[in-house]
Amino acid sequence: MEHTGFFPPHDGVSLRALAEHLGAELVDEAFAGVIIKSIAPVYRAGEGEVCYILSRKNRAELETCRASAIICLPALKSFVPAHIPVLLSKKPHTDFALAGALLHPQAMRPVALTSTPTLISPAAFIDPSAKLEADVGVEPCAVIGAGAEIGEGTRIGAGAMIGPGVKIGRNCTISGGASVLCSYLGNGVIIHNGARIGQDGFGYAPGPRGMVKIVQIGRVIIQDNVEIGANTTIDRGTMDDTVIGEGTKIDNQVQIGHNVRIGRHCAIVSQVGIAGSTVIGDGVQIGGQAGLNGHIHIGDGAQIGAKSGVMNSIPAGERYAGLPARPLWDFLRESAEIAKRSGARDKKDGSAEHD
Repeated sequence: MEHTGFFPPHDGVSLRALAEHLGAELVDEAFAGVIIKSIAPVYRAGEGEVCYILSRKNRAELETCRASAIICLPALKSFVPAHIPVLLSKKPHTDFALAGALLHPQAMRPVALTSTPTLISPAAFIDPSAKLEADVGVEPCAVIGAGAEIGEGTRIGAGAMIGPGVKIGRNCTISGGASVLCSYLGNGVIIHNGARIGQDGFGYAPGPRGMVKIVQIGRVIIQDNVEIGANTTIDRGTMDDTVIGEGTKIDNQVQIGHNVRIGRHCAIVSQVGIAGSTVIGDGVQIGGQAGLNGHIHIGDGAQIGAKSGVMNSIPAGERYAGLPARPLWDFLRESAEIAKRSGARDKKDGSAEHD
């Protein structure tokens, strides 16, 4: 694919340097001086590009591969054409991600929309009582409220809103159009365009004249190195805090209710909805469009399949799927039985029509 200029190729690193950066083994030192400038998928990788394979299923794609290097498991080395240098790795997927970060650092977080002679645009509004450390960038039309504190190296995108008293750590990126209210953010946090952090949660009590709003006076606490996707919403707590643990990655269009506590290094895919006061452990993975009931507990390392409806707590390390969610093997067995019965019924109906 022709580079469009959004993320141009790197000036180039040698294959030897790339191998050392990844901790991978370069099989043939004769290729040590080969220059790598970008990444690409196997089927269209060309000169100056590195790709990776994870299984034998990629064998057909290797027929058109002209990459300058392939990252793969030792067991797959024999499938790589002799003209392509090989980097052996025990974790090729991870190493490919690290190679991409090295070759395209500008794509690792949202970039500034404007280029101004000063870090702080004159078209931004910053309350006089706000405190900004050195090297903070603020783009046009951003608003930073009274008493807010922003750490060194953080970038506030165009049109972003930082509420009164909000504290943001160092080297964070708050993208254009995002809003951060009633929140404390650690270091290295990335918030993508249009995300809404810290608005009041959804809480009402039925009364004789209708629904009575329950005041929401908690906060959102986002720990270090969390990434939050575009148009995701995270409600502040009712009286306690909504907490997102260190290193957790949240996709686009996720809804996280008030008082939810999410552990460290979780992965939550797009359109997941998590109802209030649910507690999620460390290392949990939740597939797209899953819905989680409120006031339940998801144990460390649990995995939840896409489109699952989780009504009850899930023990640590378990894999659940389906609606309602149940242990994965139960779900797969039941699905197979349903498919088998459906197939038998269709066959019977077809025979009757033929008769």
